[in-house]
Amino acid sequence: MKIGFVGLGKLGLPVALALETAGHEVFGYDINPAVAGYVANRQIPYEEVYVPQLLESTELRVLASVEAVVAEAPDVVFVPVQTPHAVRFEGVTRLPEERVDFDYSWLRNACSDLADALQEAGHTTIVAIISTVLPGTIEREIMPVLGPECRLVYTPQFIAMGTVVPDFLEPEFTLLGVDDHDAAQTMEEMFSKLTGRPVFATSIRNAEGIKVFYNSMITMKTVLGNIWGELSEKLGMDADEVLSALSMADRRLMSPAYLRSGVGDGGGCHPRDNIALSWLARKVGLSYDVFESMMLAREAHMDYIAERVVERATASDLPVVVWGWAFKPRTNITTGSPARLLYELIEERGVEIERVYDPHVPVRPHGAVSAPPMGRSVIVIATDHGDWPDAPVGSLVIDPFGSYQDLPGVTVERLGRRTVIS
Repeated sequence: MKIGFVGLGKLGLPVALALETAGHEVFGYDINPAVAGYVANRQIPYEEVYVPQLLESTELRVLASVEAVVAEAPDVVFVPVQTPHAVRFEGVTRLPEERVDFDYSWLRNACSDLADALQEAGHTTIVAIISTVLPGTIEREIMPVLGPECRLVYTPQFIAMGTVVPDFLEPEFTLLGVDDHDAAQTMEEMFSKLTGRPVFATSIRNAEGIKVFYNSMITMKTVLGNIWGELSEKLGMDADEVLSALSMADRRLMSPAYLRSGVGDGGGCHPRDNIALSWLARKVGLSYDVFESMMLAREAHMDYIAERVVERATASDLPVVVWGWAFKPRTNITTGSPARLLYELIEERGVEIERVYDPHVPVRPHGAVSAPPMGRSVIVIATDHGDWPDAPVGSLVIDPFGSYQDLPGVTVERLGRRTVIS
């Protein structure tokens, strides 16, 4: 198939490369002119597994305009354009009282430009929107700008930034929101051949809801895992033993994914989707805003960690160092990162953070130094990268994940685990 893209950003480019592995001819356009350089130089400024290897052999063509994409007469055009939330609605600060929907202007403009180009060219094609939206958005915001040349399907992907390619190629299932049944059948056949996994076809509104509720359930599992981690710390249990036992209940409790005690969930989906769903709950008068409760529980758990850090720093008169700034291991993406929230909560208590160290992230907060501590410090691990250096002798390491190694002369407090090494 000839597959076009309107949007080759952090979602679109990895998906395009993944589709290319199946033998499709892939080309696309992005409003950011730097993307053409990424492909030409075979290097991206962010971390995505498999993308560097796929760039080495790619024949992906980055075109100059939406019109140029349409001129290639694509069978399908994917639209993976951002639907951003403001930073204060990404879960990196305390939950604001206000709630807002996502910003759909980028997606709406991209779809409008694509529809105009298709009309001008007299070409009809499948338009497959990937972007995350709240239920009702496609009908309200997107369908009015699409013409008869656009055979619409909505196929949000269950991916995480940093692992887009494997998540796209090896999903649990592929979700398909159907507007045009013939287009949906074509997409179902393509996805089935590509992934070998089931395709769940439903209405577009159902698909919109399924996508954000999926992300909301991940937040719920993470919150629950962190709650029993905190209870384990306070009651003398071991959070990892709790998880090991409950993981065996695979008929009722499903999988142990996201249930390991650590820090709050993050990224470009989970916190922001729950905050947007909280806005929707208020808008429709939902009887109880469970989405707000989950975000407040997430925030309260990070408050608990921040309080432990401040207590230990005050008692020892040692400077505070944060290890980790990315939202999850082995990535440099900081959108929605709980590490950023932890930074704010510690400084909110009047304790200045001496430095933030994350070897995967080139940009740090103002005033933070990108280097491991040189002297004794209270170190809190905020991202479970797993390859942290040895802490200086005399330091105290607060480890919410229970993964930091034992070191002579270093005290390690593994939150929710009974083993405290000194």
